[in-house]
Amino acid sequence: MSKSQSSLATPSVISDFKEITKMRLSISVVFSSLVGYLLGVDTIDFTTLGLLALGGYFMVGASNGFNQIIEKDLDALMDRTKNRPIPAGRMSVNTAFIISSIFTVLGIIILYSINKQTAMFGAISIFLYTCAYTPLKTKTPLAVFVGAIPGAIPFMLGWVAATDDFGIEPGTLFALQFFWQFPHFWAIGWFLFEDYKKGGFFMLPTGKQDKGTAVQTIMYTIWTILISIIPVFGFTGKLKLSVVAAVLVFAAGMWFLYYAILLFKKMTEKAAKQLMLVSVSYITLIQIIYVVDKFIR
Repeated sequence: MSKSQSSLATPSVISDFKEITKMRLSISVVFSSLVGYLLGVDTIDFTTLGLLALGGYFMVGASNGFNQIIEKDLDALMDRTKNRPIPAGRMSVNTAFIISSIFTVLGIIILYSINKQTAMFGAISIFLYTCAYTPLKTKTPLAVFVGAIPGAIPFMLGWVAATDDFGIEPGTLFALQFFWQFPHFWAIGWFLFEDYKKGGFFMLPTGKQDKGTAVQTIMYTIWTILISIIPVFGFTGKLKLSVVAAVLVFAAGMWFLYYAILLFKKMTEKAAKQLMLVSVSYITLIQIIYVVDKFIR
């Protein structure tokens, strides 16, 4: 290989920056917070919307950066992570720590400029993800439960940013995204089981690719569906859902449940991967339905 070819084959600094902050994941998390904001706001303030997006990205990027610092040695053992900037030797731990620390400070400052509660929940999210979820991943399957807490905060964070209030509405959004994460992450844990085993990660509730894990995946999918349609009954304050929207959300849930049941029937990595992809489409779709329903109702 020539020198020029080698240079082209080496990931750029920008690519490494994207990877250390997990840009695609961070953007999807920011999307959830923006949806929460749109659901909670009466009049859209685009300055606040921009601050929420920027502050949210910094907070999620910081969490991902700290996670990769802590897991650098384990990442080097797994195929899916061995080419990340730190285990591959393209970025030093000090550089990653500086980036993550700056992101943390900037994220908290930006979210604080929206309101204090938004900054508080953002800080709690980083703390739980970095100091609780990350170290627990090699200790117990309960890590998924702990990780679901910071993972569910962004959806409700948007509502808190819009209203400076935490009540039944953001609580419902939190519960929806909290329960959704179990089938989502168990599907990932299933089709990456062998790779996770190399790093000593315990992601599946039974520790195995078995019927017990598949049954729990179905149960948590059902809980997610039930929570998703609760707003149609008028129990969730200002968070409402029309009958038509509730039917669409329920239909999306049946699609999600079909693939959870398919995993139970087939017990294959292919079925788990299908469930993971459907879970991502599902949560995005119902968030869009919620927002569209609010503004056309």
